[in-house]
This record gives sequence, C-alpha cells and structure tokens, in this order.
Amino acid sequence: MTCVLLKYRVPSLPYDWRSHSRPDGYVVPTQALEDIQRTVGLVRLHAAEWKVNPKKIGVIGFSAGGYLVAEISTHFELRLYAPVDEADKASCRPDFAMAIYPGHLAKPKRGDRFVLNPNVPVTKQTPATFLLQAEDDHVDDVNDSLAYYIGLKDAGVPVEMHLYAQGGHAFGLKPSKFPIIQWPRLAETWLKTIGITP
Repeated sequence: MTCVLLKYRVPSLPYDWRSHSRPDGYVVPTQALEDIQRTVGLVRLHAAEWKVNPKKIGVIGFSAGGYLVAEISTHFELRLYAPVDEADKASCRPDFAMAIYPGHLAKPKRGDRFVLNPNVPVTKQTPATFLLQAEDDHVDDVNDSLAYYIGLKDAGVPVEMHLYAQGGHAFGLKPSKFPIIQWPRLAETWLKTIGITP
C-alpha cells in the first residue's frame, strides 16, 4: 500500500474571499477541498509511475480531516479552482473513504435531533465508507458520524461504522486500554471486503 500525506490549508476566521455562502446561510471554505481535489488528481496522473492502481485510490482522515474525507467524497465532479495541468483532468473521486472521528458532519435541528450537514450532499456516487467513533469523544460529537452514516445508508452507499463506548478523541494508533485501539484490524478486513486489498 502506498500512502500520500496531504498537508492542506485550514481556513481562518473570518473566511477569506475564496469561501462562498450557500442560500441556507452556511459558509463553505474551499481551500482544503481544493487541496484534496488536486492531490487525488495528481496521484491518478502519476499512478503508473508510482506503481499505484488508479482504480484503488482512497482517502483517510482524522477529526477535521474526517470532514475533508466526506467533502471529497461528495464534491468530486467539479474542480473548485482553475485547471493547472493534466492532473486536473483526472478524476478526483476517491474509490473508498475512511472517516475516523470526523467532525462537522451534523447540524442540530429541533432540539436534540441532528441532521446531515448540507455541505456534504451524499449521493449514490459517494464511495464506500468506513466510519469510526468513540461515544465519549468530547471534541467531535458522535452525532457527526451517525448523521453521515444515515445519509450514506439512505443513498445506498456501502458503509461500515464502528462505534465504541470509550476512546475519546485523537486516539489514532496510540496504545490504549480500550478496545477501540483494535480498529486498524477492522479497517484491514473492510478493505478486503470491498475488494481494495487481496
């Protein structure tokens, strides 16, 4: 497996001119999404050179990066920037996605009920997705993963979600006394079940 690390731009408040407002009042910063669109295109363009299967390119993100995973999974048909070179002609749609303790995927509506953030419009073209969250995560609420899971399921997208009682936030790959630390094995099995790895 070949990994490419993306260091993406994080918008500051107030959002700059590259952001755009939606009719429902949400402000959508685009810099990070532009960065990941460009990166997936570059990997596809150089797939043969880098010995990467261009039909098995996925994305994984943690916390805010998990939200970026959802963004690229739902915003891949149109580049948000002027084309630079051949990489911008290649598809930037991931073939699979892994959102680990993602944030910003739900918004409250009528009391405690949460709905999917309209900035991630899930469709049946959204790639197969793996979700992982701890219920005691006090940074990114579990409702973010739940709202995205329901959106994926309702759209008919293959989705697998693992929800653990304990683990907090930013557990990553660190050793822990909690069962959540076994998640990489679950991810490996999932990659096999969707045909990404043999």
